[in-house]
Amino acid sequence: MIDAERYPRLSRIQIPADLREFDESELPAIAEELRGYLIESVGRSGGHFGAGLGVIELTVALHYLYQTPEDRLVWDVGHQCYPHKILTGRRERIHTVKQKDGVAPFPKREESEYDTFGVGHSSTSISAALGMAISLAQKGDERKVVAVIGDGAMTAGMAFEALNHAGGMEPEPNLLVILNDNQMSISENVGGLTKMLGRMSSSRTLNALREGGKKLLGDKKKPPARFMRRWEEHWKGMFVPSTLFEQMGFHYTGPIDGHDVEALVGALKVLKTLKGPQLLHIMTTKGKGYELAEGDQIGYHAVGPFDPEKGLVSKSGTKKPTYTDIFSDWLCDMAAADPSLLGITPAMREGSGLVRFSKEYPERYFDVAIAEQHAVTLAAGMACEGSKPVVAIYSTFLQRGYDQLVHDVAIQQLDVLFAIDRGGVVGPDGATHAGNLDLSYLRCVPHMLVMAPADEDECRKLLSTGFRYQGPAAVRYPRGTGPGAAIQPGLESLPIGKAELRQRGTRVALLAFGSTVAAAEQVGRELGLSVVNMRFVKPLDRELILELAASHQGLVTIEDNVVMGGAGSGVAELLNAENVLLPVLHLGLPDEFQHHASREDLLAEAGIDAAGIRASVLKRWPQLAAAPLTAAG
Repeated sequence: MIDAERYPRLSRIQIPADLREFDESELPAIAEELRGYLIESVGRSGGHFGAGLGVIELTVALHYLYQTPEDRLVWDVGHQCYPHKILTGRRERIHTVKQKDGVAPFPKREESEYDTFGVGHSSTSISAALGMAISLAQKGDERKVVAVIGDGAMTAGMAFEALNHAGGMEPEPNLLVILNDNQMSISENVGGLTKMLGRMSSSRTLNALREGGKKLLGDKKKPPARFMRRWEEHWKGMFVPSTLFEQMGFHYTGPIDGHDVEALVGALKVLKTLKGPQLLHIMTTKGKGYELAEGDQIGYHAVGPFDPEKGLVSKSGTKKPTYTDIFSDWLCDMAAADPSLLGITPAMREGSGLVRFSKEYPERYFDVAIAEQHAVTLAAGMACEGSKPVVAIYSTFLQRGYDQLVHDVAIQQLDVLFAIDRGGVVGPDGATHAGNLDLSYLRCVPHMLVMAPADEDECRKLLSTGFRYQGPAAVRYPRGTGPGAAIQPGLESLPIGKAELRQRGTRVALLAFGSTVAAAEQVGRELGLSVVNMRFVKPLDRELILELAASHQGLVTIEDNVVMGGAGSGVAELLNAENVLLPVLHLGLPDEFQHHASREDLLAEAGIDAAGIRASVLKRWPQLAAAPLTAAG
């Protein structure tokens, strides 16, 4: 329960209607209480941190002035939404964020009527909000629609597609877009738009003149005010490039201090009365109000549980390398060996393991901002001129560049390596960040080489294999650490399309792909079964599969991917093509979106941990339990 003595105002706010009962003069104090409660809560549970601290005042102002949930509030880059969740009925449960059956880390429609649009990927808010505004207008409904976009999301092409559409519509849609400009995504924002917005933020002189002129001239319909408006448009182009938004059809307001509640409320009151597309530009600081987060905005983007009095504490001892770490080391080692290597990331330098590469090879490092489609086609262009690009990308984010992967890379058979992090079950971030579809959507693409390593050393070797392959290749690996295999320092490749028989057993063979190999080995030892580390999803090891089919009573395919169209489907297709009739059990992720929980919980839920695999195998072949045979290594 919330401490009413420490949070005398916040403790009285269960939903936004309670917030609106307060006098406007108390909003700054409410914002400070909300900031303190967020620091306390995330310190207890972990979760996304800095972005939420940056929108405290904005969240309070929006819920105070707009009649949410009737008015539609659409959040972009959903990790900004923790303060919103605290004010909309989830205050007492916010400490359960990211936990199984706890509060979702992003807006989620089924969780609350205040979460008007689910989000995990960025840059969707303007499109969604515009769709809502159009639908409401069609029905004559005058409810307000507000999109909040920030944390680098305005760098994505989709945001500008929506702006272009909204600004050119007739009749004009009633839509407010709030650009929360904090110069950050997870790491620092990059690109020309970022430079432009930086120039905007320094134009305090113009904004002082504007605000003073409005007060002095009064009614905007009178001739002096109309003259002032024309003068403003002329001088804005000299002081700030806000004419970009004006020329796209939006009325631009700002930039204003996003941590000044009174200024925000004042601006929003005016904007609520205006018709047509409006854009409010606010300047904020990621991590605002927590000094350590302000000083290390990257490190405090997302955190584990910590003591707010002490901040994040480095863990002592030798850290087991993650798959991301293995990719990071491989990338630098291969770059030293091959000058044609170029590294690309769509705004995920830290998450995808390119920090070291960006420092050691800055001239060969390209952060394209939140623009996955551009990242893939950029790589295709590089490959056309003899470079060997490596696109480091999360599985879920590659979905946004799928058309480019097919049309721009695969059709032209270009040498592009996709290093796909967070493949399979990801866990606490939920369905929006799960990499459960990639084996299915990659293996159907002609010319693609698709690989899934079983351990750390194999990940390094398969990265080298894909890099040297003449054509598009993908190495897909999970979040976190592996089973602990010793990593060889070289740049050795593996034979393409050749699996590894880990142990020779009898009766049933377990064909395991990627991270499921360790669990399959455990079951194989217990039941005396053959176990294969398949390594390659495409091409499959045809010779070994047919040999096992001829010498076993059945096969089991196991993958950390949806069963539909996945690696196991490839095995079934091969057997069918060869006219081999044999029982095949396919184990993998379910035909539904799993909610947020730990990776271990979700693997168990899907039945692809050791216990689940064992239970499924014995259910299909109960005779295996009677007299398990010892497997030979």
